[in-house]
Amino acid sequence: MARILLIEDSPTDRAVFTQWLEKAGHEVLTADNAEDGLQLAKSQVPQLVLMDVVLPGMSGFQATRALSRDATTRDIPVLIVSTKSMETDMAWGMRQGATDYIVKPPREDDLIARINKLVG
Repeated sequence: MARILLIEDSPTDRAVFTQWLEKAGHEVLTADNAEDGLQLAKSQVPQLVLMDVVLPGMSGFQATRALSRDATTRDIPVLIVSTKSMETDMAWGMRQGATDYIVKPPREDDLIARINKLVG
C-alpha cells in the first residue's frame, strides 16, 4: 500500500505501530529521533509520516514544521501521534503543518483508518 515513516523514540510504541502498519499492508521506515527522521523523509520520500512529539533533541513539532517548509517533503502528510492531549497542543501541531493529530494510545482500527484516508 504505502511507504510510511514512523518517527518514534519509544521502542515499545515503535514495535506496536510497525506491527499494525505492516499487518495493514504498509511498508514501514523508522527513526527514533527527529533529525534521523528528517533525513529519511528527504531520501525516501514516504507517502506519510507518523510523528511523535516528545523526542530527544528536536521535538516533533519542530520536525513537522521543517518537513512542511522543505520543497522535497512539504506535500507529505504528517499525522502526529502524541501523549500531548491538550487542545493547545493539537492546535499547535496543526499550525506547524500536521495534517491530523491523534492522542496516544490510539486504537488500532482508528489509527489505520486515519492513515488509509491520508494515503488513499
